[in-house]
Amino acid sequence: MFELIDFVIAICLFFGAILYTSVGHAGASVYIAIMSIFGLPVTTIKPTALSLNIIVSSYTSYQYVKAKLYDMKLVIPLLIGAIPMAFIGGYINVPGDIYKPTIGLMLLYSSYRFISVKQHEEKEPQKYKFYYAVLTGGLIGFLAGLTGTGGGIFLSPLIIFAGWTTTKGASGTVALFILANSVFGLMGNITSIKSIPIELPLYALFALLGGIVGSRIGIHYFQHIGIKRILGFVLLIASIKLIFNL
Repeated sequence: MFELIDFVIAICLFFGAILYTSVGHAGASVYIAIMSIFGLPVTTIKPTALSLNIIVSSYTSYQYVKAKLYDMKLVIPLLIGAIPMAFIGGYINVPGDIYKPTIGLMLLYSSYRFISVKQHEEKEPQKYKFYYAVLTGGLIGFLAGLTGTGGGIFLSPLIIFAGWTTTKGASGTVALFILANSVFGLMGNITSIKSIPIELPLYALFALLGGIVGSRIGIHYFQHIGIKRILGFVLLIASIKLIFNL
């Protein structure tokens, strides 16, 4: 049923999931990067990335919430904005010649965020306007559904540097946000294309195993800068491939 190349991709997804979940994300960006490097079609990449995000973020959300590394007061307004917009974004299927460079730029930004990361001092959470959080969730939710990601790469640095929550509180907050975005983004996508890739069960198994390992690393060795920089270089390679259609 599965070919050798499918197992190679699955193993890469396993290690990608370890890297991403260790820093509090579900891994859609690196899943997209890996599938793009192997030349999978856009119609496979988007629903697969969202599906893997749901499976992995379900587990990581549970682990981070269990460890009390989340901020429910912030999660609620973010999801009020994100849920409907993620569905709309997921429903829209962008042509490959537009989707690939768009994703490439997104991965380039993600790469920059991870490579340039520095240790910073913990700050006390700042007050924020409820509707700011709703609008932020809506914008990131639409972008997440459109690109097949969970939006964590945009939300995480935003809420930390804006001081909306603590660095530790951001992990579970972002994990819950990613889970909801991915569910409704996939619902929108399936409504549009009405199919999922046959390789999904294999990819899901390996990604989940990677998520289990990575989330444990993230909880016990929180926010390791070296891991983030390794991940940044992986994303950089994929972004160059997509932008320049290599």
